Amino acid sequence: MKNKKWPPWEKGSFLADFHIHSKYSRATSKAMEPEGINEVAKLKGIKVVGTGDFTHPGYLREIKEKLMLEEETGLLVCKNDPGGTKFILSAEVSNIFTQGGKNRRIHTVLFAPDIETVEDIQDRLKRIGNISSDGRPIFGFPVKDLVRLVMESNPKCFVVPAHIWTPWFSVFGAKSGFDSLEECFEDQLHHIHALETGLSSDPQMNWRLSALDSYTLISNSDAHSPWKLGREANIFSCDLSYDHIIEAIINPSKGFEGTIEFFPEEGKYHYDGHRSCNICLSPEETKKLGGICPVCHRPLTVGVCHRVDDLADRPSGFVPESCLPSIHLVPLEEIIAESFGVKSITSRVRKEYLRTVEMAGAEFDTLIWKDQEELESILPDKIVSAILAMRMEKVRVIPGFDGRYGIIKTISQPNEDEKQVDPENKPKAHGKKLVQKSLF
Repeated sequence: MKNKKWPPWEKGSFLADFHIHSKYSRATSKAMEPEGINEVAKLKGIKVVGTGDFTHPGYLREIKEKLMLEEETGLLVCKNDPGGTKFILSAEVSNIFTQGGKNRRIHTVLFAPDIETVEDIQDRLKRIGNISSDGRPIFGFPVKDLVRLVMESNPKCFVVPAHIWTPWFSVFGAKSGFDSLEECFEDQLHHIHALETGLSSDPQMNWRLSALDSYTLISNSDAHSPWKLGREANIFSCDLSYDHIIEAIINPSKGFEGTIEFFPEEGKYHYDGHRSCNICLSPEETKKLGGICPVCHRPLTVGVCHRVDDLADRPSGFVPESCLPSIHLVPLEEIIAESFGVKSITSRVRKEYLRTVEMAGAEFDTLIWKDQEELESILPDKIVSAILAMRMEKVRVIPGFDGRYGIIKTISQPNEDEKQVDPENKPKAHGKKLVQKSLF
């Protein structure tokens, strides 16, 4: 993009992460309840967070018990901390169905303006499926009918296709998706105004499809534990209210400023491969092998990068005139762990994280808005060097594949790019890749 200043947004903008899960979803932390979400969101500097899982009756009872509505904003806050994080009613739904002679598995994120609407959506859904078994319910009818049901409940609702490139559960997924939005949503497509890029893709990858130009690209964490909040997020400059947030997503000139991204290589499905065979392949290598795993001789799991290549009508690096800024960040805990030379988030890393936030301010303030002089006056040299390298997108990456997260390391020391990364279970292909991306 033309503007390459860091950061591309004014500090007064607010951050929002809409797609998360509660403790009522499978494989989710028990701390994913309003109080825990509120506290970690404040540490990170996220102003608005989705409730997640509003379709679940048990969680809705908890929302009503622990949160209260701000009449002037249409958002909710914790009753015991009304000045803290604001919540927007959201949920993810899975539709598994047959359409066009193929099995389809599509996930969507729903937004609702008030509790009454959520109760009505629950009433409609429980007549045709089970909404109590999981925070992310599964239904056997087409996703276009879910859109119709939600919008009939309240026209102020909002529906966003979730992590649109994930192989197994998304609108463009290689395993169970479609080749176009029109094919998926048919007569309900006019209700779709935004798309969630997912952890394994970023806006730059999505710009390769001209068919997506008219849709706003949003990014969310899909967090299953509080500390994963904000690993992807959205930047707004509009008024802090449900109506203004939705309006800005539909029409970005009204205050949607862009997104904070994972490095997409860190996502679990960026490259192709077989986790059980420890095989990670680029799209080009997969095509040379005819899509067959060289170890077990079964079909490979085709990742996001490959799927984008298949559907793209523009070359890599194409930049539309209307695109919004996005930046790639490494979570502060990962930066601290790297500076300590450890591979996981230990108690020592968490302690240093809390100390850093106490001294430097919220995580995103530190990663995005603090200038070099401020950072150097507060933080250890290794952490400052890593943050500055991250801002320049000087990173070494091992791409994720077939459900395994990739690895991102900052290149923050002289000649560090010449060192080998030796992670556990290193894939047999593409173990090292040096990337320096343009900022925007």
